Amino acid sequence: MPSLTAALRNEYETLFNRCVINPGKAKLVAGLVDKLLTNRGRYEAVSKLSGVPWHFIAVTHNMESSQNFARHLHNGDPLTARTVQVPAGRPASGSPPFTWEASAVDALAMKKLGPDIDWSLAGTLYRLELYNGWGYRTYHPETLSPYLWGGSNHYVSGKYVKDGVWSPTAVSDQCGAAVLLRRLAELGQVRFVAAAQTLPRYATTRPKEAAVANQVEALQRWLSGFPQIFLKVDGVPGPNTSNAYKAVTGQYLPGDPRG
Repeated sequence: MPSLTAALRNEYETLFNRCVINPGKAKLVAGLVDKLLTNRGRYEAVSKLSGVPWHFIAVTHNMESSQNFARHLHNGDPLTARTVQVPAGRPASGSPPFTWEASAVDALAMKKLGPDIDWSLAGTLYRLELYNGWGYRTYHPETLSPYLWGGSNHYVSGKYVKDGVWSPTAVSDQCGAAVLLRRLAELGQVRFVAAAQTLPRYATTRPKEAAVANQVEALQRWLSGFPQIFLKVDGVPGPNTSNAYKAVTGQYLPGDPRG
């Protein structure tokens, strides 16, 4: 599995910054994003339970099950039974029919996604590509994954028409997850966390480790750059910093008892 190296981080950030939605897909992207925003409350409810940003959940829901709340987030199978496609047999506990929320929490937990993950821009795109798999990057690096970039200037053709079967001429008709995130960002609906590193955990005292305290101070300076946020840069990842982080990202710091 590829690691999120500095080079890969730069690649994701550059692609996102240069992403242009194809004119022919603009109306479709706008409609999909409007629908995601209509259901934002449901995504935020799962975000609160899982610690995963609502926008990651939302665009994954679009990619895996076309925003259908009667389908598993794992792979789009019906909620009336456990999943049949890979990953099969999910959720492992409970009895069908499952609620969408319960299934979504299971899907995210199975992928080991939570609040301690790097949810920066690059970290988010890395996790989205990982969610779908590394087939494009590993075996067809000439084609950027349409799971991320379909419907943009970064994708023309080439796709897996079924598991393990590649066609260089087939064209994905999906609008990629990164493309939807790009439109959400253009609308001011999402902000990505700062530096690509594990977030400091909530605490009411300054960490003894200098590196962690410096990390908290860097986070405080970043948060203070947003309107109406005024933090003392003291290296204490306590209530004020956690409140500011929630105001910007929709989540409290990891370990905050309110989260």
